[in-house]
Amino acid sequence: MIVFALFALGTATAQDFKGWYAGVNLGGAFGHSHVTTTTVFSPTGYFATTSVPAIAAAGNNILQPTRLTGGFQGGFNIQNGNWVFGLEADMGSMHLNDASISGATYPCCSPTAFTINQSISTSWLFTAAPRVGFAHGPVLLYGTGGLAVTDLNYQSVFNDTFATAHENGGVVNNTRGWVYGGGIEFKTSKHCSLKGEFVRVDFGSVTAKSTNLTAFSPPIAFPTNVFTHTADLNANIFRAGASFYF
Repeated sequence: MIVFALFALGTATAQDFKGWYAGVNLGGAFGHSHVTTTTVFSPTGYFATTSVPAIAAAGNNILQPTRLTGGFQGGFNIQNGNWVFGLEADMGSMHLNDASISGATYPCCSPTAFTINQSISTSWLFTAAPRVGFAHGPVLLYGTGGLAVTDLNYQSVFNDTFATAHENGGVVNNTRGWVYGGGIEFKTSKHCSLKGEFVRVDFGSVTAKSTNLTAFSPPIAFPTNVFTHTADLNANIFRAGASFYF
């Protein structure tokens, strides 16, 4: 169906895909992140033994950020017969953002309770990947796979009502991962093309540990209750683009 729709856009004769090109793209990014917050029991710490598994259960959540994405792409192709080999880089916005607030009553100390606020966000996406495709007339079917980078920001905050306990931790850095997928490109003229593609970006998992738990007033530190925060992130991206061949 997609091929038929692309052919309906014009009656361009068979074109080659070799050379330099640049263009723009727009689409949607559908993210998925598994986040966890846990701590450990310590005889010199703040938590009762029953509090530790309760915190682990409440801190286990799924975030699903979804946003528009768009940017610029550029690359270079060589062609041998019907086979096309190239390298493409893309830079654009990917404003993924989602958060969860969870909590529970302390098993030891009802009705006092705790809450865990976890969030994940990105603002941009860079990819650089080789492309391998098969051209037939003005149509190119291709696969791609390579490097992806984004500015991952994961944060977790713990609070309670027992003794105004507070802890926070997270990761803020440019995180490398992988991009892979494929698409279809249609030459509408010698210099112009349209494309539609699906790619998946996977940034693996990040982990942060903290020993900054405090409670009571004035605050008393409980560094033996070590917190561990983890988050992974991947996203499915569907996008359309247009390019100009030089």
